[in-house]
Amino acid sequence: MSPENFIAQWQQESLPLVAILRGITPAEAVQAAEILLECGFGYLEVPLNSPSPLESIGLMRGVVGERGYVGAGTVLTVEQVDAVAECGGQLIISPNCCPDVIRHSRKLGLISMPGIMTPSEAFSAIAAGASALKLFPAEHVSPVITKAFRAVVPREVALLPVGGIQPDTAQMRSYMQAGANGFGLGGGLYQAGMSMATLRDRAQAYQHAWRICAE
Repeated sequence: MSPENFIAQWQQESLPLVAILRGITPAEAVQAAEILLECGFGYLEVPLNSPSPLESIGLMRGVVGERGYVGAGTVLTVEQVDAVAECGGQLIISPNCCPDVIRHSRKLGLISMPGIMTPSEAFSAIAAGASALKLFPAEHVSPVITKAFRAVVPREVALLPVGGIQPDTAQMRSYMQAGANGFGLGGGLYQAGMSMATLRDRAQAYQHAWRICAE
């Protein structure tokens, strides 16, 4: 998906947040997807270093249907991109900037979100066709640094801080004022082995924080 198409679609989201479900199992995948959809999440990521991630992605895709997007995180190779596409995944999210992975994702019509931390990585990703940029880890990409990125990165390229984002309106608002377009949520939302009740509570907390931030 092109950056222009992605950001136009992303800006219509009532909850522009990516749910990162590192460590989730196929046995939990369907219920987790249902809970997250109910809480307004439309972008679900299963990192490939989770147990049987492709199976979980396939199961979640069946639940989400046309209501959102499901895909993989920690995608490092072209071969992994193919595997995700074959099980129905639509998102290719990486912790790094690998132009081959980005180009292949775009060739297959998938959403490509590479991780970047420097301007050089950002523009390499854009040149390769990234749909959006994942500012990772956000613990090292502060709102001040995000503002510097936003000053030079084209407006049609979404910037999504990932790492250490909490259901904290002050934290979220500081990034948004700096030019971020949303967030990826990891351990603050989901941790391997947690109950589905806890996932719902945390998802609702992020939903509430975002609504306040967006007012």
